[in-house]
Amino acid sequence: MTLGEKLCLVFLFLRIVFTPSSHGNQVVLLDTTSVLGELGWKTYPMNGWDAITEMDEHNRPIHTFQVCHVMEPNQNNWLRSNWIFRQAAQKVYVELRFTLRDCNSIPWVSGTCKETFNLFYYETDESHGVKFKPSQYTKIDTIAADESFTQMDLGDRILKLNTEVREVGPISRKGLYLAFQDIGACIALVSVRVYYKKCPFTLRNLASFPDTVPRVDSSSLVEVRGACVEHAEERDTPKLYCGADGDWLVPLGKCVCSVGYEEMDGACFACRPGFYKAFAGNIKCSKCPPHSFSYGEGAAVCHCEKAFYRAERDPPTMACTRPPSPPRNVVFNLNDTCLQLEWSPPSDMGGRRDLTYNVLCKRCGPEPDQCQLCGEELRFVPRPQGLTNTTVTVMDFSAHANYTFEIESLNGVSKMINYPRPVAAITVSTDQVESVSLTVCWQQPLNISLLVVDYEVKYYEKEHEELSYSSTRTKAPSVIITGLKPSTCYVFSLRTRTSAGHSAYSPKYEYETTDDTSDMASDQGQVLVIVTAAVGGFTLLIILTLFFLITGRYQRQNPVSPLFFSALPYPGVKTYVDPDTYEDPTQAVHEFAKEIDPTRIRIERVIGAGEFGEVCSGRLRTLGKREIAVAIKTLKGGYVERQRRDFLREASIMGQFDDPNIIRLEGVVTRSRPVMIVVEYMENGSLDSFLRKHDGHFTVIQLVGMLRGIASGVRYLSDMGYVHRDLAARNILVNSNLVCKVSDFGLSRVLEDDPEAAYTTTGGKIPIRWTAPEAISYRKFSSASDAWSYGIVMWEVMSYGERPYWEMSNQDVILSIEEGYRLPAPMGCPVVLHQLMLHCWQKERSQRPKFTDVVSFLDKLIRNPSSLLFLLYSLLFDPSVSLAESPGEVVDYHMFISIGDWLDSIKMSQYKSSFVAAGFSTLDSVAQMSIEDVRRIGVVLIGHQRRIVSSIQTLRLQLLHENGFHV
Repeated sequence: MTLGEKLCLVFLFLRIVFTPSSHGNQVVLLDTTSVLGELGWKTYPMNGWDAITEMDEHNRPIHTFQVCHVMEPNQNNWLRSNWIFRQAAQKVYVELRFTLRDCNSIPWVSGTCKETFNLFYYETDESHGVKFKPSQYTKIDTIAADESFTQMDLGDRILKLNTEVREVGPISRKGLYLAFQDIGACIALVSVRVYYKKCPFTLRNLASFPDTVPRVDSSSLVEVRGACVEHAEERDTPKLYCGADGDWLVPLGKCVCSVGYEEMDGACFACRPGFYKAFAGNIKCSKCPPHSFSYGEGAAVCHCEKAFYRAERDPPTMACTRPPSPPRNVVFNLNDTCLQLEWSPPSDMGGRRDLTYNVLCKRCGPEPDQCQLCGEELRFVPRPQGLTNTTVTVMDFSAHANYTFEIESLNGVSKMINYPRPVAAITVSTDQVESVSLTVCWQQPLNISLLVVDYEVKYYEKEHEELSYSSTRTKAPSVIITGLKPSTCYVFSLRTRTSAGHSAYSPKYEYETTDDTSDMASDQGQVLVIVTAAVGGFTLLIILTLFFLITGRYQRQNPVSPLFFSALPYPGVKTYVDPDTYEDPTQAVHEFAKEIDPTRIRIERVIGAGEFGEVCSGRLRTLGKREIAVAIKTLKGGYVERQRRDFLREASIMGQFDDPNIIRLEGVVTRSRPVMIVVEYMENGSLDSFLRKHDGHFTVIQLVGMLRGIASGVRYLSDMGYVHRDLAARNILVNSNLVCKVSDFGLSRVLEDDPEAAYTTTGGKIPIRWTAPEAISYRKFSSASDAWSYGIVMWEVMSYGERPYWEMSNQDVILSIEEGYRLPAPMGCPVVLHQLMLHCWQKERSQRPKFTDVVSFLDKLIRNPSSLLFLLYSLLFDPSVSLAESPGEVVDYHMFISIGDWLDSIKMSQYKSSFVAAGFSTLDSVAQMSIEDVRRIGVVLIGHQRRIVSSIQTLRLQLLHENGFHV
């Protein structure tokens, strides 16, 4: 045996240390360590490479090829693999594991010893009968060892393998051969593995993505569109990109579970019986609402129980309801000219709040079956059908006749029953006359720019000289005053209420009612004549009075009146200038923003990405050498001039604002690259994510403080004649002291000089869930549309960052709002705050609150936190008194909590019908009640009397306190 043979065979007796290799996303085409039989590889010449098979410690065969003819010059030994089918690969990887002897450690070796070998490949479509021709093979690389062993390593009998990987491709034929050339080295080829990489089948965002082979070009990605899993549908087209290393990158889009299915463990499963899901989305199935059920799986809606219904426009989330019971306690009040019917609401509302009443009139003869429907001679005020209040006035009836009135209560599902609905009936004879009534009319004021909200008529008995007076409000230019005493002189006066506040009262007018002992027919005619004449004179008085009241207000004829000042802006507030009016946008930037030397800015880390580039945090060195924390918006490279102009436009806007609740602009960098906008740093980031991160951690008064800061910031913008257009919690930033500041002025626009003007866009995206209906439909934006958005922000804050309208689509949101749907109060939200939200969501933008009033209202809540516990919104605003913080401000919220809500809050709901039946229908009237009134309406238990009277006293004190009186 030669020395070379001895050196070669020594490998058989050595322990080889294998280091595991990761197979990850690899498809293996060949692995010599997994072949059980002979490999069958060819050697040229025959005595060159030796095939040696040994068993490892796990009793698995190891196929090795060894060559070690280092003592002989001019070696050219070839080893060729079998044909390897490439499958779907465009590029393959060859992994070689081998050991190599250090030539210096071999004694008596000549200069022909090498420490490398060569790797070749040959593409072909044929797997049989291919003769070996070295000239056909293409060299891949010369392979050298990182670690070679020596004689000392042989003594230790442990060798470490070298692992080398080489790429082969692109490959266009069906398969390939590998060849290994030895030119005089001492090598043991322990394993050969050939594989290609792929992005394996995966599930992401409820979409499946198939096995995908990367492109040969490692710098390009393969875009793969996913297929939604069963019972899912596309929300946005799901996509993944397959990278060169077999990794899935850049997930885009998603699928959502279809109606009736919910997501669990990456799949969509049908809702269980008793549950449903009405909208496609990744929300869980909900339990069926009350009085509904679903017996099968995958229900999209729950069906109503027997005798319960769901109206056509009711959302599937709403409980099934039933028609109401008939009205109760019908009473009437009859005088010479009119009949007033009153009743109590039904004891069973059917589970709904959309309660209305219809009044059917029948004129009856002496016999009960001699009834026929009343003709058009009767006049109902306000109308006989669709009533929302529990009272109606009937006029122009005949004397000495019997009328039967049937009062029916209805709700949204009443028309769905096919049997007669129960009614409450009362029979009235017009032979009964209890008191005198008077109809007072006046002409509406002309040529005024302010909208008249309503009129107030005050009247009292002349002999009492206004010590005790009554008043009534009406939106119409007439009113029927009932319950007057016969043969009594009354004094009347009138005032208007506009969007600017109340006018002064008109001059007083006296009228004496008739004697009820006189003849009925002649007396009624006398009353009509007198009333007609009186109305004529009174009309002239009112026309003249209103003319001077309204026109004189703006001529400062009443300098002490606060109404004139209510329309004026805050003193010292400058007017916003639209940067688009500048011919050169750079001029606008330099006029409103300070240029910063970029050497004073130190960028520390990237905190986000904006529309134009990255957003970073860092430090700004001020002129006093003090460093402050800042956020830096950068304009990414490769921009066009339009992008630069739009980027700097926001700085031109922010630079004009100076308010503690508006994000502060520190300056800009425009004379070097990158172009930057530097603003104050807000440690807690955007309000929506901050609230979601701290769900339930704050008190209600802390949340109100945040809302107050936001409202104050938007009030500042509104006073400058500026509309934000994208008011949302995501665009409110929070600092370490929980101060909220309005930011992101990318969508903002300026208003015209007219405060009622609206900016009309020519296109662009609109944040549907935060935008007022008129802005969605007609792209008209105003401070009133910002008020709508502020109501949504309130809802986001009180729900700790929950998504408005949840998983509803934008189209469903638009349709629901148009049909009158409004977001319900979040869990734990006081009624007082939800009422303000609803006020912000008035369909008519003129009825939405001004931000000045919102700030004033929230200030009162903060100063008097106990008002949040009473949940009584109306008590903070007496329509007859200005609650302004300074002269000229008028807070005019005419929103009332029902008597029922008040009684519920003090746990006395059993007396609702008694209060209403006794005529106490508003909290203003309740605040005037005495202990005798409480007893008179039927509260006989001493403990209940004390609780109600105590609550009434609290209401009075709160009213006095809020109006500046201290007891």
